[in-house]
Amino acid sequence: MSDNLELNPRALAARLSGKHLIDGQLVGSLSGRTFDVINPATREVIAQSPYGEAADVSSAVESAAAAQKSWAKVKARERGRLISECGRRLMEHVEELGRLVALETGKALRTESRVEASVLADAFTFYGGLGSEIKGETIPFDTNMLTMTVPQPIGVVGAIIPWNVPMLLMALKIAPALVAGNSVVVKSAEEAPLAVLRVAEIMNQVLPPGVFNIISGFGPECGAPLVVHPKVAKISFTGSVETGKLVAKAAAEKIVPVTLELGGKSPMIIFADADLDRVVNGAISGMRFTRQGQSCTAASRMFVHEDIHDAFVERLIARVNALKMGDPLDEATDIGTIISKGQYETVKRYVELGKNTPGAVANVCNKLPDDPRLADGLFLQPVIFTNMTNDMTLCQEEIFGPVTCVIKWSDYETMLSEANGTDFGLAATVWTNDLKLAMDAIHRLEAGFVQVNQNLVVQAALPYGGVKKSGLGKEASLEAMIEHFTKKKTIIINMT
Repeated sequence: MSDNLELNPRALAARLSGKHLIDGQLVGSLSGRTFDVINPATREVIAQSPYGEAADVSSAVESAAAAQKSWAKVKARERGRLISECGRRLMEHVEELGRLVALETGKALRTESRVEASVLADAFTFYGGLGSEIKGETIPFDTNMLTMTVPQPIGVVGAIIPWNVPMLLMALKIAPALVAGNSVVVKSAEEAPLAVLRVAEIMNQVLPPGVFNIISGFGPECGAPLVVHPKVAKISFTGSVETGKLVAKAAAEKIVPVTLELGGKSPMIIFADADLDRVVNGAISGMRFTRQGQSCTAASRMFVHEDIHDAFVERLIARVNALKMGDPLDEATDIGTIISKGQYETVKRYVELGKNTPGAVANVCNKLPDDPRLADGLFLQPVIFTNMTNDMTLCQEEIFGPVTCVIKWSDYETMLSEANGTDFGLAATVWTNDLKLAMDAIHRLEAGFVQVNQNLVVQAALPYGGVKKSGLGKEASLEAMIEHFTKKKTIIINMT
C-alpha cells in the first residue's frame, strides 16, 4: 500500500469496506448483508460495514478459542514483546489512523483524533512492558507444604466498544487481555467500525491468526450473540447503562465475569479561590467541548462558588465562542460534529428541554460552519446553561453532547451533597488552592476517578472506572490486567 493511500482516509475506508477481521483475514459477513458508514460532517456514505450476526460471531469466537490454546503457552514476556511491537507499528500509523477516525466520527483531527491515535499506541506499549508482572504468590500455610497461587488466562474475551473514543477504549480492553494470554473478539460500534478495523489489521501483521478478531454489527444481532456465546469466558463492555444491565444479566446466566463502563454526570467543583484562567481552561478540556461533549467523563455539571460565578461564566462563554467549528479534517478546526443523526436529535431534544425549563438560561455559543460543503453536517452549537439547580433533568441525565449546566453554590455541605446527588459516579474534578478543602472533597466525592486542578483524559497507567451506575471494575492499569483478565489457581504440594 502506498503512503498516499494510507493518508487518504476515503481511499482507506473504501478498501476496508464490508469487512470483518477473523482468523487473521479480512472477510465479509456470511450473509453478505452490510450497512452504511456515514461521514457525519457531510452525511456522505464513505463505506459499508458487514452486518454481523450470530453465524459471524460464532466464526470469530471459534477462531479465537482455537488460537487461545497456543497463545496461552507463549511466555508472558514474549506476549508482551509482541504487544509492544504492535504499539510501535501503530505509532507509525498515527496520522493515518487519526484521519480515518476523524472521517467516520466527525471528531476534529488536530484537537481530538490525532491525539487518540497517539494515546492508542502508547496503551499497547504500556501493557507490552507488563508481561513479566503476571505473577502469583507463595503462602506460608504449612512448612510441610508448598502453597502458591498462579494467575492463568481466562480464555476468550468478548469486548464491546463505543463510538466516541473507539481506538483507545478498545486498546484498554484488548491490550491487557492479550498480554495475559487470552484471545479476543471485539464488536465495534456500528457508527465507527473503520479505524478499529484498521488497528486490527495492523496488529494482525504481528499476532498469530485468531488471537485478535473484530466484527461489526448491531447490538441485538451481533453484540448479544457475542455475550451469550458459550466459549466467551469474559465480557468487557463500554456503553449505556441500560445496555450494560442486559450484558450483566446475560453474563450472570453463564456465571462469567464482566467489566462495565457505563457513563457519568461528572461534577466540576470550583471554589472561590481558584485561578479563573486555569479553571476556564480546565472547563474547556473537562467538558470535552472539542469532542462535542461526547465523553462519559465530560464535566456536564459545573458547581461554581457564587463569588466567582459571573466572572467564570463570562470567560467560559468567550472561550467557547473563540473555538472554530468546521471540517474535522481541517487543521484549523477545533470542534467537529455529533456522531450520528440519532445522537444529534437526542442532544437537540435536551437543549429544547433546557430552554423550556423555568428559570434556566441557555447561553448558545459559537457558530455553525459557513462552508456549503458542510451544510448537511451534524454540527451543533455548544450550550452553557446557567441558573440551574441540581434536580433539573439536564443535571441528572447523561446528554452526551456539548451541553453543560452551571450551578451556583454558597454552602459547601449542600454543594457536596448535590455533587453526589446522581445515579452516576464516574469522574469529578476539584479546583482550589486550599489543600485541606481539596482533600476533604476528594475523599467524600462518590466517583472513581477524581482530579484536582486538572482534567486529564483517560490513559494508560491511570486506573479508570466508576461507582454506582457508572460501572463495575477498573481499566488502564496493571491491576486491571491481573484482576479482570486472569483467574487465580491455588496450588498445594505436600512435601511429606
